[in-house]
Amino acid sequence: SWCQSIPRSTPEAEGVSSSAIQKFIESYKKEKQELHSVMILRHGKVISEAWWSPYAPELKHSMYSVSKSWTSTAVGFAVSENKLKVTDKVLSFFPEYADLSSNNFLKDLIVKDLLTMSVGHKTEPLRSVIVMQPDWILGFLKTPIEYAPGTKFLYNTLATYLLSAIVQKVTGQSLINYLEPRLFKPLGISGVDWEYDSKGINTGGWGIRVKTEDMAKLGLTYLNGGKYNGKEVISNAWVKEATQKHIDQNPEASQAKKDSSDWIQGYGYQFWRCRNGAFRADGAYGQYIVMMPEQDAVVVITSESMD
Repeated sequence: SWCQSIPRSTPEAEGVSSSAIQKFIESYKKEKQELHSVMILRHGKVISEAWWSPYAPELKHSMYSVSKSWTSTAVGFAVSENKLKVTDKVLSFFPEYADLSSNNFLKDLIVKDLLTMSVGHKTEPLRSVIVMQPDWILGFLKTPIEYAPGTKFLYNTLATYLLSAIVQKVTGQSLINYLEPRLFKPLGISGVDWEYDSKGINTGGWGIRVKTEDMAKLGLTYLNGGKYNGKEVISNAWVKEATQKHIDQNPEASQAKKDSSDWIQGYGYQFWRCRNGAFRADGAYGQYIVMMPEQDAVVVITSESMD
């Protein structure tokens, strides 16, 4: 059932140097990074694509935290359908845990704090919760919040899981089923799979498996303000809101440090800001969708990188 559906062109036809692309790919150090696939798009067309065996165009790849940007997209649909607001209190979705409301700051926590990784935890609770606590929602809600929500960035994969749980609460569907008619079908994406917890909630912060071209389709849609093939798929207002900077990862960093790092350009709703006006979905071991509005370009990479 796999078919490529994004139009193809050549680098030079879209104003890109093919020797520069070759240099870029050859610059990867084999002992440090193992490329699995690279796909480069300009002006809505694929101008360069490669897979390294055993990886292949029709095969899915684990996307780790790139999953977070797909989860954020599901939240965007729920917001557009008035099923929730980013200002809604997190605890309001889980009346069964109302007895925790006296926990420090918990009643102040809103959906936007989950989206922007500014819950206020001192350390990320992911591993301790998923290993020790069969109920991940409870595990998250019981983790002490040390700082006022919305004030301090801390990468928080369990917060993304909670977004998945909230979407499932308000729609009655798992993320993967909810996204099927709204995103996968309009983009011509098929055969997605996504890990679940023991309650049948998609893991949200990790666990999606899609093909390289599926990543490119999501990237193009965000690059084009929510449109795919000229038709609005994701609301333009959501795309703008989700991809702008909402919080500084390191407000104390010097300008020189900021100028040299793509990790401290600000964080959106499960999207990272980059230098040069770009933004990205980013997953462990080197999975990327980099969207570059100034160049009208998207670069997708899947890989296994040690750093």
